[in-house]
Amino acid sequence: MQTMHDILYSSKDERGTKRDPDPGQLSRRAALQTLGVLGASAILHLNERAAVAQIPNPRRLDLHHHFVSPAWMASLTAKNAIKPVQGYETFKGYSPAKALEAMDKGGVETSFLSVTTPGIWFGNIDETRRAARELNEYAAKLRSDYKDRFGLFAVLPLPDVDASLKEIEYAYDTLKADGIGFVSSYHDRWLGDETFAPMWEELNRRQAIVYTHATAPDCCMWNYVPKVSPITVEFSSDISRTIVNLIESGTANRTPDVTYIWSHGGGTIFSARYLGNAGSMESLAKPAAPNSKLFHLRRFYYDTASAADYVHIQLLKMIVGASQIVFGTDFPWGTPANIAGELQKSNLTADELRGIDRDNALRFLPKYKV
Repeated sequence: MQTMHDILYSSKDERGTKRDPDPGQLSRRAALQTLGVLGASAILHLNERAAVAQIPNPRRLDLHHHFVSPAWMASLTAKNAIKPVQGYETFKGYSPAKALEAMDKGGVETSFLSVTTPGIWFGNIDETRRAARELNEYAAKLRSDYKDRFGLFAVLPLPDVDASLKEIEYAYDTLKADGIGFVSSYHDRWLGDETFAPMWEELNRRQAIVYTHATAPDCCMWNYVPKVSPITVEFSSDISRTIVNLIESGTANRTPDVTYIWSHGGGTIFSARYLGNAGSMESLAKPAAPNSKLFHLRRFYYDTASAADYVHIQLLKMIVGASQIVFGTDFPWGTPANIAGELQKSNLTADELRGIDRDNALRFLPKYKV
């Protein structure tokens, strides 16, 4: 029985590096068959293919793993007493010991620490600068205390660009960070905002890895629908907003040496109208035009948190290719064992699973090959 990968790709992915982002051409036959494969008949036939056996000692790399320092937890506690802080109850239960326990149970060798929503910007720039430095130093200490178990995507004190440039220098040159971690928007400014241009110039110069986690803009964190969590709609929508903003502002064109990773499978970007005709079977069967929407979407990477199910995985494979999917858990909201279990049921080949677990990320994090 043909797999989705066999149907979609008539030859191996020859991309290899981020400077050649097309994931391989879809065959013409793939263009005619894909809709049927993604339909109900494919779902009915999933049981005909046994789940790929778990790979012994998969040494997974978790690109979507959160932490909180004791000092920042105290600050969030004070803020939550005034106004609800998204995720506060889960933050309270965090500890490095629990993180390591979950990693061991889920076959994760190294998790890359990043700050999640609501981020560190609450309107006071001095507080934001202090929080960025303290959190980055705390994460660097975790990495030192637990050798080879943690990496670091440093947080920046946005929307202060000058302070962010200083923190980039400190994070890379002193703390030896692996990359930078953002949330999708800052006080209703998305990542392609023109005021952020000097920061992107520096990140491109450093060939930075940039990880972005979804959040909700000011309009919709709690006020969009009373008693409905912003996670329900806004997180997926806002990650899509910032992807569109990054491409349409020209920032993506100007940062060819930045490696972009998006949380939650890219949110709603692939179910939105953004691609237009570029999302047609005929278009997907061809290489993407340089610096086009599809070019950048195929250049980016997408993690598996809240996107490890069959539908999300097959959609990502169809549009960007399995080579652009990386393992991510959203710990402590998600666990490596649960995400790995979902991926086992998503009709992936053994090679595709190895790529998602580890090998895809090693293309831009080669020092973790050891």
